[in-house]
Amino acid sequence: MSGTTAAPSPYLHVREDWLRRRREVVLEPELPIVDPHHHLWERPGWRYLLDDLLADIDSGHNIVATVFIQCRSMQRAAGAEEFRPVGETEFVNGVAAMSASGGYGPTRICAGIVGHVDLRLGARAEEVLAAHIEAGGGRFRGIRHITAWDADPTVLNPAYSPPPGLLGDATFRQGFAKLAPLNLSFDAWLYHPQIDELADLARAFPDTRIVLNHVGGPLAIGSYAGKREAVFPKWTASIRNLATCPNVCVKLGGIGMRINGYDFHTLADPPSSEVLAAAWKPYIETCIAAFGASRCMFESNFPVDKGSYGYREYWNACKILSHGANAIERADLFAGTATRFYRL
Repeated sequence: MSGTTAAPSPYLHVREDWLRRRREVVLEPELPIVDPHHHLWERPGWRYLLDDLLADIDSGHNIVATVFIQCRSMQRAAGAEEFRPVGETEFVNGVAAMSASGGYGPTRICAGIVGHVDLRLGARAEEVLAAHIEAGGGRFRGIRHITAWDADPTVLNPAYSPPPGLLGDATFRQGFAKLAPLNLSFDAWLYHPQIDELADLARAFPDTRIVLNHVGGPLAIGSYAGKREAVFPKWTASIRNLATCPNVCVKLGGIGMRINGYDFHTLADPPSSEVLAAAWKPYIETCIAAFGASRCMFESNFPVDKGSYGYREYWNACKILSHGANAIERADLFAGTATRFYRL
């Protein structure tokens, strides 16, 4: 349409040949890790299913379990629209059952499942949540309803079109109110200008467990390009505000996306773990200082972040970033917090 600005693809292309240009020695290979944020999908030109995930997990790090996060994968092609995302849970529970057979290695793949329910259904969300729980075979842990919105259309993912202010919408909150009674959690994916809206929601529902995805989505492209130093203090203030809500945790990762503006994918060789750790240090240290290690969890966000770096290098970077923590804190950052939050 004339006069509109098309947003570039929200995903960076994964180049296996480029990723193979760096193969680091795995640091502390015995340290147990729960990867609490990955996806599985088959899309045009992009396949990331069990064997692909296993190939990454075989990097040498001690990944003991993983949590699948919704990504519009394998949804039902027919039936009532609101129940179609239940197909994703059915699919992932099948993958988890394959893993539980022991025939695919020791890692408990998809030990926890986070699906999607449109909370704008209000009270009717409860029956869809019940369908997910039934389909999840004892593994369904919560939902993610993406609310990432910004006035700059170039930062948006065209697959999602939430309206502004959705977290404060009365009907959305009616649906949100159905989570805690079913012992379900909420994964929050939004952009940094929206973090304070999440804090307001968390205070309104103190009994609902919430985890902020990807350190709160600090934007550094489009109208935010070249403004990292100006954005950082605003992001920091919002993170500290959110951390005053005891029912909220935060995922440390997901900073390899296009929106974060690091452009690691433009390098001749993939970035080293030292380069990643140096770039992310202000964000990771701010989150840990605000929330405490017992409410922080490292996450891979694969395969989305795979366009920027390898799985081995990502976890090496996390280990470098955690060197200042004690043994109890490190155990939480790599496995304990995720295990508790997702009831693994």
